[in-house]
Amino acid sequence: MAKWGMVFDLRRCIGCNACAVACKQENSLPDGVFFTKTLSEEVGEYPDVTRSYVPTICNHCEDAPCERACPTGATYTRPDGIVMVDRNKCIGCGTCIVACPYDQRTRLEPEMLKEGLFGGGRMTPFEEQGIGRFTVGTVVKCTFCHERVDAGQLPACVATCPTEARIFGDLDDPTSRPRQLILERRGRQPLPEKNTNPRVFYID
Repeated sequence: MAKWGMVFDLRRCIGCNACAVACKQENSLPDGVFFTKTLSEEVGEYPDVTRSYVPTICNHCEDAPCERACPTGATYTRPDGIVMVDRNKCIGCGTCIVACPYDQRTRLEPEMLKEGLFGGGRMTPFEEQGIGRFTVGTVVKCTFCHERVDAGQLPACVATCPTEARIFGDLDDPTSRPRQLILERRGRQPLPEKNTNPRVFYID
């Protein structure tokens, strides 16, 4: 079975945030909720200044501290490595939020489900049909668009990225593009000192 993971090519990311918009639409995410964000930083000194961009996402850790901390078993890892949250078991205690060293979980508050995708006070018909997947008081996170992956498609953020800065595939397959990029360009995991063995790698 495939073990899914993602590689971020920092040379290619231009900070356009097409990934964030695609994720919001694909998952009908409420106002204030983002499963992926792109951090930006200015590097250098005037006049030699550039801007670098660092995409962030749930790292679907092999040794996920959020899963170990969850008291109800709501957080679990699928056989393919995707870390999920069962909203029927989640009690919204926030233990997993504290346990995640990457700040990649959000508890749904009542006001989040009333404002629409980007606020404004009312939801469109599209938003209304998607909001049913959420339960107030539970925790949500990126799932690598598991429904798309199960259907043989790429996660929405990967499919939308105009510069192909996001590369998704089977990390256990030595011939897969992500695995080859990790080996060829010395891919590194975020916060390796946390010993979570993330399934997300960065290359530059």
